[in-house]
Amino acid sequence: MENNYLPKISVITVTYNAEKYLEKTIDSVIEQSYSNLEFIIVDGNSTDNTVNILSDYMNVIDVVIRELDRGLYDAMNKGISKASGDYLVFLNAGDVFHSLTTIEQLIRTIPFGVQPDVIYGNTAIVNYAGEFLHMRRLQPPKELTWKSFSKGMLVCHQSFFAKRELVEPYNLEYKFSSDFDWCIRILKKSSFIHNSNLVLVDYLEEGLTTKNRKASLLERFHIMVKHYGLTRTLINHVGFIFRLFLK
Repeated sequence: MENNYLPKISVITVTYNAEKYLEKTIDSVIEQSYSNLEFIIVDGNSTDNTVNILSDYMNVIDVVIRELDRGLYDAMNKGISKASGDYLVFLNAGDVFHSLTTIEQLIRTIPFGVQPDVIYGNTAIVNYAGEFLHMRRLQPPKELTWKSFSKGMLVCHQSFFAKRELVEPYNLEYKFSSDFDWCIRILKKSSFIHNSNLVLVDYLEEGLTTKNRKASLLERFHIMVKHYGLTRTLINHVGFIFRLFLK
């Protein structure tokens, strides 16, 4: 590889009763051409075939946690507590890396001798069959700062690689959009943010926030106000607020 910096990447997958999609996600991780990976799966005591799938792959998964949790972000916090990589990224059941060389390509984009605080890229939206639908509506900016998210979550959570030493637990007060708050908090502490200019993840169209659209929008509004203030949030999101109240 052109870049001699080969950081350890902790990939954390949170799952619950996702037997239809989990194996595809596991294969996407373990078949990556980049070898310095740590794979962590946190399962909230699924009652479907998840346990058998995990058993089949136990020899290629570094950490498996199977226990009840208080929801998605509590499970993510458990994954964070077990991660030992230089960077963390979350790839939930149903989501996959864009190709089998995605992480290798990602590392190659890092300038020599640099260790970014955050590495990010773009996201493709796919259906349940894994077929491409469209690129994510909110596109990542050429240069990302914590202020960028005042216009919305411009980088998908799954395409956001954060340096572990900057990572904090998710705020469990938020049930649907804690990842938005989490990314902003990390970006606020970041001095070097690197755009890979790559499509990193194929994101399954139906996620937790999609199923709970109004609650998610309301949480995001509160998060924006917390970080950016009420006036700036209102100015930036007149259309956002209109959609919120329509729903």
